[in-house]
Amino acid sequence: MSDALDATPYDALLLLSFGGPEGPDDVVPFLENVTRGRGIPTERLKEVGQHYFLFGGVSPINDQNRALLDALRKDFAEHGLDLPVYWGNRNWAPYLTDTLREMTADGRRRVLVLATSAYASYSGCRQYRENLADSLATLEAEGLDLPKVDKLRHYFNHPGFLDPMIDGVVQSLADLPEDVRDGAHIAFSTHSIPTASADTSGPVESHGEGGAYVEQHLETARLVADAVRERTGVDRPWKLVYQSRSGAPHIPWLEPDICDHLEELHAAGAPAVVIAPIGFVSDHMEVLYDLDTEAKAKAEELGLPMRRSATVGADPRFAAAVRDLVLERAAAESGREVTPCALGSLGATANLCPIGCCPTRAPKPAAAGADSPYA
Repeated sequence: MSDALDATPYDALLLLSFGGPEGPDDVVPFLENVTRGRGIPTERLKEVGQHYFLFGGVSPINDQNRALLDALRKDFAEHGLDLPVYWGNRNWAPYLTDTLREMTADGRRRVLVLATSAYASYSGCRQYRENLADSLATLEAEGLDLPKVDKLRHYFNHPGFLDPMIDGVVQSLADLPEDVRDGAHIAFSTHSIPTASADTSGPVESHGEGGAYVEQHLETARLVADAVRERTGVDRPWKLVYQSRSGAPHIPWLEPDICDHLEELHAAGAPAVVIAPIGFVSDHMEVLYDLDTEAKAKAEELGLPMRRSATVGADPRFAAAVRDLVLERAAAESGREVTPCALGSLGATANLCPIGCCPTRAPKPAAAGADSPYA
């Protein structure tokens, strides 16, 4: 369309991510931020932080976000999209509130938000929106003139998100020994969440067993598996599995766990496996520890050849997908006709998270949705 590079009414994009420690002294304060309000003792946080200490106390997520920032700015500049890109985190510097304060000082009035989570869930969507509302409330209390903030829709089925993962699986299969390659299974992995949270994820009409969280992951897995079959000529068995459980043992979480699945594959005679972390945009700690350390050790213990495929990270195709999503939302907000880009049967999700989407027992104000107090 002729106005394809017109981001009006938006004047900035905010990359909103989880954040992570960047040195040993950051680990416990970072975990205190993540678990604030839960009353977890410092000694317990030090135990949890051992995963980070194994990697020098540094999470890779911040460097991944810096690379993504560079990729977005490069893509926008090359395509003539005049839209500044900022970065803020929920749990570590640069903090979201500080970044929104900077954007306000810079005169930004209409802000689009890209969250580094592709799927519907409380922790992957609504909690980001709650953090936005908290930060806006802080700025409002400071007497600042608040910008209007919108969030980009979920992008789990956008080709710019899928294509890098498809390439990653194909490359990982090619890296397996030839005698086990064609028989290799694919384990599509994502973060486990409580089944109660999964069941109520997404809009109300999606609530049910697994909710939109499981439905969207299954769609992503199917799209990737189908493309891998077309590329390799081999129809491989695959399964959606889970990792990084952190809740109390008596609370049901999504299963099977990745390590349990590896044992099942080995017992069933599977010759090899590729683990594809489709639930994660970048290689943060859950990928480095739960897959590259724990799952790898389990596979070696079983004698099961394993490869872990790449996350999307700062792939130029993902940066192009973000540009596409920005222009799509800008067109919709301006009343211009637009056809959302989404593969598979689920289609594009709504621009505004509806009322009743991903509810919690203790509801909090959430920005950038139909129930936002900052409309």
